[in-house]
Amino acid sequence: MSTEARTHSPVVLQVLPSLVTGGVERGTVDMAASMLEVGWTPLVVSNGGPMVRELDRLGVKHIPLPVHSKKPWVIKDNIARLEKVIRDHEVDIVHARSRAPAWSAFYAAQNTHTHFVTTFHGTYNLGPFNLKQPYNAIMTRGERVIAISHFIAEHMQAVYHTDPEKIRVVHRGVDIDKFDPAKVSQERIIQLAQRWRLPDGYPVVMLPGRLTRWKGQEVLIEALAVLGRKDVRCLLVGSDQGRTDYTDELKALINRRGLSEVVHIVGDCNDMPAAYMLTDVVVSASTDPEAFGRVIVEAQAMGRPVVATDNGAGRENVLDGQTGLLVPPKDPAALALALDRVLAIGHDERQERARLAIDFVRENFTRKLMGERTLAVYAEVLGLAAPRTEAA
Repeated sequence: MSTEARTHSPVVLQVLPSLVTGGVERGTVDMAASMLEVGWTPLVVSNGGPMVRELDRLGVKHIPLPVHSKKPWVIKDNIARLEKVIRDHEVDIVHARSRAPAWSAFYAAQNTHTHFVTTFHGTYNLGPFNLKQPYNAIMTRGERVIAISHFIAEHMQAVYHTDPEKIRVVHRGVDIDKFDPAKVSQERIIQLAQRWRLPDGYPVVMLPGRLTRWKGQEVLIEALAVLGRKDVRCLLVGSDQGRTDYTDELKALINRRGLSEVVHIVGDCNDMPAAYMLTDVVVSASTDPEAFGRVIVEAQAMGRPVVATDNGAGRENVLDGQTGLLVPPKDPAALALALDRVLAIGHDERQERARLAIDFVRENFTRKLMGERTLAVYAEVLGLAAPRTEAA
């Protein structure tokens, strides 16, 4: 709907494939909450999923459509479906967060003269001979294109030649009400330690993330073999999402390196704040660049020192040498050295670094800041003053 014709508070339609789990989904729900706080009307279109319940609790309307499909005829049919949603709900901005639904959303917005915004969430696979580049490029077609890190903004310019004038960097935000060391009880920490059978007095190294090759679990295992210490415990936290072949490879590697007492694959965890609190160092060993790296930011919000790979967004969400250390990717020896350095930090220095890490996150990577900065992008497109949120 054109800005001139609008007589109501702004209506923003976010479009994404599904609401199962992940950073895109979390950002969608968080932005819906931020819009409600300033009196705007959020709508969400997806194919559905468990996180629809979170929208229901907020009182946000979710409209189920098959926008997850990559089939060309479904993408084409979704154009008319989205046009109807836009007209029925007097939508002012369509915000596309993924490629397949973005193609439908772009043409639906164009046909209804509605503002179109995108968020570029990752580097996206270009395929052989860059054949997928034109398909991916839909994410650069917004009037404003939100990049979730400066790394992604630079990637868009280098690979897709996106006009820098329309890129707006909005880092993802963590919930500092949830990820707050003061709000995690000893009971929660003890329960996790018992569930994972962690012995008292052993330093704990944790790598949270899906069990998938590019997350670098193998690199960490090799680093622990180089480190050569049996008085530490390493937790690989995350699901293989049914891809058991990689899990079996990891178990075999653990046994070959003689680390069966050191490294434990513990599956998913439903209390990550407590998990961070029982950890002495949190690792992100990703072999490919992270578009943002939520785990590393969450860990710092909990005052935990981090070791991350020196690529992607790690360079902007870690204060190297202060809140953590950056190491080259795919380098077990460098990772082992960094772990040794962090594990050797004394109590007083650890406390000081924890305060620095918490302050760093609260000044740069909160859900409140993400909400305000995204609302400012919406307001810019509509020619309005940027509203302010109250939520942490």
